[in-house]
Amino acid sequence: MNAFCKRVALLLACLTALAGQPAHAQDAPIVSTAYESGEHQVLVMLRLPAAHYRPDASYGGRYLDDSGRSARRRRAEELAQQHGLALLDDWPMPVLGIDCYVMRYPDDETADHVIALLTHDPQVEWAQPVARFSGMGQEAASADPLYPVQPAARYWHVAELHRYTTGRNVKVAVVDSGIDAGHPDLQGQLTVNSNFVDAGPTPPENHGTAVAGIIAARAGNGGIIGVAPQARLMGLRACWQLPDQATRCNSFTLAKAINYAILNGARVINLSLSGPPDRLLDRLLDVALERGIGVVGAVDAQNSGPAFPASHHGVLAVASQGRGVKTGPGDPLLLAPGNDIPTTAPGGRWAFVNGSSYAAAHVSGMLALLDELQPDASPAQLRTLLQPAAALNAGNIDACATIARLVRQSNCARALSQSGAAP
Repeated sequence: MNAFCKRVALLLACLTALAGQPAHAQDAPIVSTAYESGEHQVLVMLRLPAAHYRPDASYGGRYLDDSGRSARRRRAEELAQQHGLALLDDWPMPVLGIDCYVMRYPDDETADHVIALLTHDPQVEWAQPVARFSGMGQEAASADPLYPVQPAARYWHVAELHRYTTGRNVKVAVVDSGIDAGHPDLQGQLTVNSNFVDAGPTPPENHGTAVAGIIAARAGNGGIIGVAPQARLMGLRACWQLPDQATRCNSFTLAKAINYAILNGARVINLSLSGPPDRLLDRLLDVALERGIGVVGAVDAQNSGPAFPASHHGVLAVASQGRGVKTGPGDPLLLAPGNDIPTTAPGGRWAFVNGSSYAAAHVSGMLALLDELQPDASPAQLRTLLQPAAALNAGNIDACATIARLVRQSNCARALSQSGAAP
């Protein structure tokens, strides 16, 4: 065992002892069965009347015009009754000019038949199934002592980068499972911690807490250092943790969270998840990208076909270094640290995690660093900064070189050469 591995093993043993039970021993929150299965459910988008709404500045998804919204819901209830459906939930999406409704169809019906019927109704913009999505990562084991073993320290030299940029006040929307806002490394880092899954408070969950720590953990708290420690996180719970520790989301919960991020000034949207192509989510991402928001998506190494959000044009598709991910048509793939990553875990603990979810979180942190230096840069320009060699189909991000292009006096490249580390 080399010296580095011995140091990791020692830190892991010490922190496991200090933490008590590992993070995955936490009880998983109870989530509605309807949300988990999505069984016999469709999303129905109804057109909004022209210029009738006034977004509430305190809550980007609700309207002050409650009577108008009630009238629109009655219209949706009549539509559901007409087609033998049950209206379960709704959410206004003003950035798309629609209201989105979740409807359940009878057990003896099929989604394709119901969607075909709804599509011919003049009130309906479109209808689609409720798709399921999964977080792209797994926990390896429980574990500012951890900074030396962070891949972001060895390969990206983030402490050196922080001399020039820390992502100060850049809003990063973490659309994920619940974040532990009380974690020592995350206290004061969340400007909002909203729950788009159910009506309860946001519970602390493994995946979202781990992603948040990689992006913006505070320095000097005895744990890790985030890539952008002075970014402002928007915790948007659109996913939930299952009893087996897997992370699940669906079209409706994700759409609500992305809609909120767009309306409330996010500069970066992190989507450490993967699932099937989805029309509603594609439309929302088009709006986000048009407004100059950087969107980062994790690549599912097991999926040979197109998958949201990585396959969406303009999204920064990210995979873990060294995983042998095959690339297909579309934008070049970015590679970032995603293996044996120490990060935050619920209950004031830390854990080592693996997966493209955490590679994506590294890139979202990098976008926050770049946004502080070049706030007017478009998502396409940010991609060019991260990976200027457009001929490459996939490549590791050279964080030092990226910042050096914007900050002439950066000594990051010198630190890299002295350490002997390769990006």
